[in-house]
Amino acid sequence: MARPGDRERKDRDDEGLSDLAEGYRKAAPYMAASSSLVAAVGVFTLLGYLADRKLGNEVPWLTMLGAVVGMTGGFISFFKQVLRVKK
Repeated sequence: MARPGDRERKDRDDEGLSDLAEGYRKAAPYMAASSSLVAAVGVFTLLGYLADRKLGNEVPWLTMLGAVVGMTGGFISFFKQVLRVKK
């Protein structure tokens, strides 16, 4: 049996849930942009590492180059996505 105030509590709970959902909806583009940045750095660093191992390099130049390329491409992609969201 419903008690007085249950309806009021349910409305507040629904309102809180929609605020949380609204927060996630607003944050989704930024989370996607940051995920693509991390993925770009990780993939290019890994490719450089694998190339260094295959070539037997003592100094990991290709790993460092891969990290720099990944950061550069990742940041360009990140800022394009973030600036697109703000428009």
